[in-house]
Amino acid sequence: MELRLARNEDAEAIRTIYNNEISSGTATFDLAPRTPEQQREWMTERSGAHVVLVAEVNEEIVGFGALSRYMKRPAYSTTVENSVYVRPANQGQGIGEAILATLVDRAAEHGFHTIIARIGSESEGSIALHRKAGFEEIGREREIGRKFGRWLDVVIMQRFLVDRDG
Repeated sequence: MELRLARNEDAEAIRTIYNNEISSGTATFDLAPRTPEQQREWMTERSGAHVVLVAEVNEEIVGFGALSRYMKRPAYSTTVENSVYVRPANQGQGIGEAILATLVDRAAEHGFHTIIARIGSESEGSIALHRKAGFEEIGREREIGRKFGRWLDVVIMQRFLVDRDG
């Protein structure tokens, strides 16, 4: 497996993985598939310290992860939110773990103070993945989203990257 920064030509493979989760899962609360234009915009918004990584196996993209701006207000600028998605056929192979570890390293290298993960409560694998990577559950938003005819919670997890007195 190779982990690398995403390139423009990776947009469609990323979109395919993400749209599969929109239509079949609750890891994202998006309800409508992303268009190619929306995917390109999403990638453009993540540049510099806000990275998009892809995982390739046999020259095929099987997963991706991103560091995104947490909130728009300037006081939040030292906090990022992460996301990790792996094709269903490739889950359980350590790909998500490798992506998340690399995102944590990149966030630390760029001087971020903390990473937030907002995870659909039904995504038990993602919660376990984040816990294994040193994230702690700090809260839960109850019945904050509705998808597939049911109310869904969001688990909020956090990991500090630098000395908390800094």
